[in-house]
Amino acid sequence: MPTVTMIGGGQLARMTHQAAIALGQRLRVLAEKPDDPAAQVSPEVVLGSHTDLGALRKAAVGSHALTFDHEHVPTEHLEALVAEGVNVQPPPQALVYAQDKLAMRVKLSELGLPVPAFTPVGSVDDAVRFGDEHGWRIVLKAVRGGYDGRGVWMPESAEEAAAIATDQLAYGVQLLAETKVELKRELSAMVARSPFGQAATWPVVETVQRKGQCAVVIAPAPGLPEDTAAAAETMALNLARELGVVGVMAVELFETVEGELLVNELAMRPHNSGHWGMDGARTGQFEQHLRAVLDYPLGDTAPLAPVTVMANILGAPQAPEMSMDERLHHLFARMPEAKVHLYGKGERQDRKIGHVNILGDDVAEVREKAERAAHWMSHAIWTDGWDPHE
Repeated sequence: MPTVTMIGGGQLARMTHQAAIALGQRLRVLAEKPDDPAAQVSPEVVLGSHTDLGALRKAAVGSHALTFDHEHVPTEHLEALVAEGVNVQPPPQALVYAQDKLAMRVKLSELGLPVPAFTPVGSVDDAVRFGDEHGWRIVLKAVRGGYDGRGVWMPESAEEAAAIATDQLAYGVQLLAETKVELKRELSAMVARSPFGQAATWPVVETVQRKGQCAVVIAPAPGLPEDTAAAAETMALNLARELGVVGVMAVELFETVEGELLVNELAMRPHNSGHWGMDGARTGQFEQHLRAVLDYPLGDTAPLAPVTVMANILGAPQAPEMSMDERLHHLFARMPEAKVHLYGKGERQDRKIGHVNILGDDVAEVREKAERAAHWMSHAIWTDGWDPHE
């Protein structure tokens, strides 16, 4: 059976390892530290940095496909691996559009896809000019490396924009500016595609962001018109084909107050907005990603319940005295239907340390349960005041 190498030892690699076990495969990971989430569980761990071509070569030896749990591997290293015969999936010519936000914006515009107005920022004057043109409803972004709200700024004046641009450009950070969108909500359209060209989508989901990072995912997105959902899935399918994506891809979308869809960002790997499918879909994103990069026929993505809500377990400002194991006991006693996924990470404020999935029929009820469960696991406090000892 095949060996797949995944670059990165985080929770996405850890959950991909779970899927690989069921398929009889081996997942080798390139991790930076022995206690990285995936390194704790994978039988094959190569220790090293994703920026070290030698470490990448070592991890790739004998593997049937090389893939990613993050997008930050230098493109030139991946091109060198491809030239040496490594099966890199998604290929570097596709992955660059998930690495480089400016290249992504330019490419999507060339393809005629809807994106916010944007401009590269090579100087303070570029930022100030764009802000003046758009009434200071703008966002400054790092072109590379930002995630979970990092590398994103929302200046409200020329002075703020000038200070941010001066600091970041001095550190060698490439910037772009784009208009701040009047949002109704954020959505995500997940798609998987194989080298053969087979593709599959999951239902479009709503993502709830707090402090710049995903906190809750509701699948499918409640109240989304069928034609809008179909348009989002079709956009994701066409984009995966146009870019030559192999594996799973999340197309993060803005739904405007007028009901229009704009593409925010792309992720060419398993993604937080797809975690609901581990328990809520016939084939979840981690199994599907392995199927895709190995060119297997793709799995059925149909939901298993009318509603699935995923809530991230985010570290509390101060870790509770109650152990995580005891919190898990109490959660299962109160909510036996909860499906909990923990990542083997230490607790610190706002860190993603796990997630909870709950399936059901009523959106409000299921969401309340999932968020209450996740808050309990983070804080050891029931939001409704329930006492586990009474």
